[in-house]
Amino acid sequence: MSPAGWCAAAREGYAHAEQRGWRTEVNENLAAFLADANSFYFATASADGQPYIQHRGGPKGFLKVLDKQTLAFTDYAGNRQYITQGNLSENPKAYIFVMDYAHRRRVKIWGEARVVEDDEALTTSLMPKGYRARPEQVILFKIAAWDTNCPQHIPQKFDAPDVAAALAARDQRIAELEAEVAALKGKASLPSSES
Repeated sequence: MSPAGWCAAAREGYAHAEQRGWRTEVNENLAAFLADANSFYFATASADGQPYIQHRGGPKGFLKVLDKQTLAFTDYAGNRQYITQGNLSENPKAYIFVMDYAHRRRVKIWGEARVVEDDEALTTSLMPKGYRARPEQVILFKIAAWDTNCPQHIPQKFDAPDVAAALAARDQRIAELEAEVAALKGKASLPSSES
């Protein structure tokens, strides 16, 4: 399909989504997807529309579902540019893009966000247990709509800890099999008893 044809097909697909209505609430599938996510991209724009995208990361599930239309995360100390915070102070429109490279899935979420400062109870409740980062504030995200994408063109990638765990499990199984083979060889080399 040509780029023009693809664009027309995409627009037609979104026209159908607009007719049937966008998904606007967190369902079980989205909640499970977000609970397994350890990173996402967060987009904001200034009052005059200048876009800015920043990566957010943390332990799995650091992007929390507060209710069917509200997500939240602790914003950790970082590069001290505060562009996201500045943008949200003048334009609440925001966008979350979550990639799951291992399973070749992605979710896009449109909405509005706001920064919550000086709410220690909220910050503590959202801070992942044992995670070594310094929380600065909380970002609350109100969902307007969300959608999924097809896996086409998503490269399959795996997180280093997941690869390490798979290799450790493989190495353990190899060690077990080698011990079993050694035991069988030992039995085979024993002289048989004569009656």
